[in-house]
Amino acid sequence: MEIADRLTGVSGVVGVCLGGSRATGAHRPDSDFDLGLYYRPPLDTAALRFLASELTGESVDVTEPGGWGPWVDGGAWLTVDGCRVDWIYRDLDRVHRIWEDCRAGRFEVGTQAGHPLGVYSHAYVGEVSVGRVLADPGGELRALQQETRRYPEPLREALMANARWEAPFTLANARKAASRGDAFYVAGCVFRAVGLLVQALHAHAGCWVLNEKGAVQAAGQLPAAPADFAARAHGLFAMPGTTPDVLYTVLDAADGLAAEVCRRLTS
Repeated sequence: MEIADRLTGVSGVVGVCLGGSRATGAHRPDSDFDLGLYYRPPLDTAALRFLASELTGESVDVTEPGGWGPWVDGGAWLTVDGCRVDWIYRDLDRVHRIWEDCRAGRFEVGTQAGHPLGVYSHAYVGEVSVGRVLADPGGELRALQQETRRYPEPLREALMANARWEAPFTLANARKAASRGDAFYVAGCVFRAVGLLVQALHAHAGCWVLNEKGAVQAAGQLPAAPADFAARAHGLFAMPGTTPDVLYTVLDAADGLAAEVCRRLTS
């Protein structure tokens, strides 16, 4: 892609990777083109602004690193020849550090606007693993991609172990709020518990989770998932009321789903 080649001419940009649905083949005709700009500081954002203006014919808001928060980092939203093209920064040294964490069975969950479950650090590695490298003059992105194609067993075990204790613990805590009709807290706990199960099911299958969108449906298609996982998980959020009895019924269903998934993870 011509844009990717021009981006690697900007000081600080090491390589460019196509991500999102366009990389996985799940895109629609109107889907954005998500371009990961893998960089090492200092990143020449002035040159990026100039290139963005050339490509779009107008002034474009191109952020500094960190401008979109601690995990999404920064970038720009462009429209080029009628197509939406997103530039998304990724600090390549940070990606390498997270890959080392993954191989040691370590992960963290960071707060980020637009990610209600939080950003799981290993998503950075998953983006490289499933992405399509467009420009990589030094070959570093392709080498890292080759490494990350094999899901690390320590990370797999850590995510499954985390789900096995935290999902039932979270749902048990929710029962205290259910007795007071606190649907807000109960819904948050159920969402968190389902998210843990989704991460664990993907880890069991050696698949990367990049974000929450579509993750429940995808988890339902994995080998360890109950056949009706997605329908049962989504059904938990169709609460017909906020009375304690209703909330207890929801939590009973969530407990049953969590227990079944955890059994399957250990079989």
